[in-house]
Amino acid sequence: MVAELKQNASTEALVVRQPVIQPPTRASIFLVLTINPKPASEDTVRSICANLSKLVRAVGFREPDAQLSCVLGVGSEAWNRLFGSSRPAELHPFQEIVAGPRHAVSTPGDLIFHIRGEREDLCFELETQIMMHLGEAVSTIDEVTAFRYFDNRDLLGFVDGTENPVENEATEAVFIGDEDQAFAGGSYVIVQKYLHDLPAWSALPTETQEKIIGRTKLSDVELDDSVKPTSAHNALTTILENGVERKIYRANGIFGQPGKGEFGTYFIGYSRSPHIIEQMLQNMFIGRPPGNYDRLLDVSRALTGTLFFVPSLTFLEAVTSQAAAPTVVGASIESPLSGGATKDGSLGIGSLKGLTRDE
Repeated sequence: MVAELKQNASTEALVVRQPVIQPPTRASIFLVLTINPKPASEDTVRSICANLSKLVRAVGFREPDAQLSCVLGVGSEAWNRLFGSSRPAELHPFQEIVAGPRHAVSTPGDLIFHIRGEREDLCFELETQIMMHLGEAVSTIDEVTAFRYFDNRDLLGFVDGTENPVENEATEAVFIGDEDQAFAGGSYVIVQKYLHDLPAWSALPTETQEKIIGRTKLSDVELDDSVKPTSAHNALTTILENGVERKIYRANGIFGQPGKGEFGTYFIGYSRSPHIIEQMLQNMFIGRPPGNYDRLLDVSRALTGTLFFVPSLTFLEAVTSQAAAPTVVGASIESPLSGGATKDGSLGIGSLKGLTRDE
């Protein structure tokens, strides 16, 4: 029987979100997987969906102050295989963009696990436990271990995430509401793995770099419109609709292997509608107007590009072994818990016996 959360005339179901909006942490892991075409693969993935929060609590309880958390997203092609035909309204494959030499590639991805915490060992342990339980049900498409660089700067030397919305503004920007009530409390996420030509970037004068980004490098102050080019990164990624700015929530990761000459940014953007991020990318790669593109792309190239839907935690915990989406009714929304104690002060570790492996 498919799990269903019901409400009566006097009581609303409480929809708990996944922990998307989190303070920056020292460590993060981005794990993108595809589901293998084996008979038991979908059952194994559904099992980890239903029990992920228990795994996070079990690992995170070892050091509650480490702020261990994990967000799970599901890709367009995997959704029907896992949950049937009832789909989030705007879930679709990532849309490739080609504009001259600039290419926003579209790459495979059925699942993404976005792991964050203050300790690398706990992030590593959680990823290990997830992969042990998934076993041969999945194949790894991309795996990036990222770190915090100085005062939340990217490898280009600029502070990253300055314009992230906070508090109620962040909630409004990230989470679905009445526009898709069956999936309220969910979100969309787009990821892209960028590599930078650091020697070429470093050869540019600081003033030129600042005009490309649209902010001062040292003090992280936005350039005045009188001196900021319309092709600046922060100009092209500002989206106005009916005179109102539409924001997204970025949780980018910094990664690299200097010995191999690899210096990168793992872009991850959450939004209640994917078209906001897609419009940003159109502006960056094609230009606004066309040709007035983001000059950051002269020294950066995207290696991956995938779109996922992030269901509410309530949705995930109601998943059963059958391929049908849980029915989550009610618009009362609550913020998630991370890997420490539960709201009532208990450990909330629970049983992990529901986890199965594809053997």
